[in-house]
Amino acid sequence: MNRPLEENASSLEHHFLIAMPQLRDPHFNGSVTYIWKHNADGALGVVINRPARLPVTDLMNELKITVNPELDGRLNEEKVMSGGPVERHKGFIIHPAGTEWEYTMAANDDVSISMSRDILEAIAKGEGPDQYIIALGCAGWEGGQLEREIIDNAWLTVPADPAILFSKDYDNMASAAAGVLGVSLSQLSSLTGHS
Repeated sequence: MNRPLEENASSLEHHFLIAMPQLRDPHFNGSVTYIWKHNADGALGVVINRPARLPVTDLMNELKITVNPELDGRLNEEKVMSGGPVERHKGFIIHPAGTEWEYTMAANDDVSISMSRDILEAIAKGEGPDQYIIALGCAGWEGGQLEREIIDNAWLTVPADPAILFSKDYDNMASAAAGVLGVSLSQLSSLTGHS
């Protein structure tokens, strides 16, 4: 019987979930998800390697946020991430801890999640954090659901590495994250078995 995460059980906060090859869900196939909340009630995370077609500049324009002309080209090259199938119209900005915005939550001592307009305005002016991920949507699991999926070999879990978290090498992010454990995704079978 699978029980939800107990108070003294190991939390997956500040971990990466790497989709195993057999995970065919189109929202998560090939994905790396940063887990920023995990307790007995469930888990929340943001997919960090799925660039949407939406450039950051276009998002700023939609929100009527003026972009510093010197940053326009760079922000036009940066893409908003498809953060997951939940709350797709809500923005999540992952950034190094240190600066508090109007709505900021600490994921741990090194990383925070902000969900307010003021951080986007700061980024548009060039006054925001040096590293960040802007995502629309998130991923969520009910209590015990993520644990069951891990037991069923849907996910490989790895402690989050900020160098990988803020990398722009989206195509190789899953391999880099798995490499933290010394695992090669190309050698994992898409077939699972249980003894």
